[in-house]
Amino acid sequence: MDIDSLIDALIEREGDYADHPADRGGPTRFGITEAVARANGYAGAMRALPLDTAALIYRRLYWTRPRFDAVAERAPAIAAELFDTGANMGPKVAAAFLQRALNALNRGARDYADISVDGLVGPATLDALDGFLRHRGRPGEAVLLKAIEALQGERYVRLAEGRPANEAFLYGWLANRIG
Repeated sequence: MDIDSLIDALIEREGDYADHPADRGGPTRFGITEAVARANGYAGAMRALPLDTAALIYRRLYWTRPRFDAVAERAPAIAAELFDTGANMGPKVAAAFLQRALNALNRGARDYADISVDGLVGPATLDALDGFLRHRGRPGEAVLLKAIEALQGERYVRLAEGRPANEAFLYGWLANRIG
């Protein structure tokens, strides 16, 4: 799946305009919050945010800048999950899930060295991913994906437990963001 398809699928999941009273992000269109739109030069009404502007923001902030495109060259399913998670929770959170999962799956650093969990996909993270795939092969990609999704699910539950207003979103997060 290429980035254009991932963006299309994400925008379809996110829907058009929303301004849920319990959503700290405020008004959104196509899943882009007003703060993100403004930080990326959009000055108009959120209800009028153009689809192509949203797609450009997703590509730049949630695919290219966090280097999920480099992950896609190695493990497309992992990159797709990181893109979706990054758009929902932030790219650094998504990258940290990958790093934590890689550290936990390296069999005590026998398969490849532990890496810093800094939320940045750099050479060390890509080397660890390469090491994981070298030792576990393509079937390992599905296991790594499960580990990332488990971390994501735990975070959603923790968000709902920590702020009762987030319970309004928990079912949808689990139904539409995991698996």
